[in-house]
Amino acid sequence: MENEKKYGLFTAITMIVGIVIGSGIFFKADDVLTYTNGNILLGILVFLVAAIAIIFGSLSISQLATRTDNPGGLIAYAEEFINEKMGSAFGWFQVFLYLPSTIAVVAWVAGIYICQLFNIQGGILNPYTVGFLVIVSCYTINILSSKFGGYFQNAAMIIKLIPLVVFAILGFIKGEVSTDIAADIEVIKSTGIGIGILSAFAPIAFAFDGWAISTSICHEIRDSKRNLPIALIVSPIAILIVYVVYFVGVSAFVGPDRVLELGNDSINEMANILFGPTGAKLVMIFVIISVLGTINGVSLAMIRMPYSLAIRNMIPFSKPISKINTSLANLPLNSALVALAITLGWFLLHYITQSIGMEGDVSEIAVCFSYLNYSILYLVIIKLAIKGDIKSKFMGYFVPIMALIGAGIILVGGFGNPMFKYYFIICLSVMIIGYIYFKPKK
Repeated sequence: MENEKKYGLFTAITMIVGIVIGSGIFFKADDVLTYTNGNILLGILVFLVAAIAIIFGSLSISQLATRTDNPGGLIAYAEEFINEKMGSAFGWFQVFLYLPSTIAVVAWVAGIYICQLFNIQGGILNPYTVGFLVIVSCYTINILSSKFGGYFQNAAMIIKLIPLVVFAILGFIKGEVSTDIAADIEVIKSTGIGIGILSAFAPIAFAFDGWAISTSICHEIRDSKRNLPIALIVSPIAILIVYVVYFVGVSAFVGPDRVLELGNDSINEMANILFGPTGAKLVMIFVIISVLGTINGVSLAMIRMPYSLAIRNMIPFSKPISKINTSLANLPLNSALVALAITLGWFLLHYITQSIGMEGDVSEIAVCFSYLNYSILYLVIIKLAIKGDIKSKFMGYFVPIMALIGAGIILVGGFGNPMFKYYFIICLSVMIIGYIYFKPKK
């Protein structure tokens, strides 16, 4: 597995863009407007500030990506540039919290949209059962054919950009962008920017999340020391542009108040107004493919993560989990099955939390907490610059410092979630267990 290079630069780019752009922008835009009191201009500001975290974060991680192509991505970076125990801690967080909770929530969103498309009102088929089937299907596809999973990722990225670009353009043409923003400027002048805007960074973090997941397949990317850093630099900039124009277009067309009222159904309303019921269904198909692209990309990474830990003896039952199945294109089947089981466990937990009316979702805090881990790696880059391993002052100091600022903003935004302290304790506990569990081979 270590020596087989399945993916090129285009797949690396589509994996990042395909994971990040997929679901968050469709069902978190209304959350942003909620925290900014319907102010579009403040929403744009939130997107731009949050982009600091992803753009400078990607630039920072690219410095580590050029220095190793060992399996595991962030695990490998923590292991090689800090120590093995920290690599184990990073790995446990990725495998047991971050990746599976993300897949669980996005699969649930896919279930919602699929039920809307086919007008499924309830019964056995509901967003949760459909989401369950989506998870199993995505894992099955990637287990049976990793190349097909890569092809789907490439196609999904292109397809998912269509509704975003179309809605952005039509929103600018048919909406009242200049009028809305002018009114927002007056509101800001008269009332200022409230501290509550910080809470908007938590949903934005989810919408921007996923950029670092591509590092998990770095060892399967051709010429990864060159291609992965390029993908980590190009993708975030493209994502920011698409997000801002989409957010402004939809908000201006539907209207901030109506977006707040409709919530996740805003895109469906805009599609109905523009294209009628038939056209709206076609747009919904594009959106569903977009969301499935996100699930596929994260699943593609997740099935390899238990393997990445197992080859380092960082999790229980490392020997069977690290076994490679030559009949499945050198894929670690046991690793994939463990990943599937963990993901379904998180899907069940998400169902329970939603059923009892808990605020937010199970992935939001893990997303915010992940920026704490990234911050540790940003400090590593500064350390490398101090040692002289990174010659450029811009890349060695300015970029990681800006990334630290961006990560800090995201973390502060997470504090606004009432469940943050509980999830934070869970995340930290899992990392501590991973840190303690690892025992170096003697």
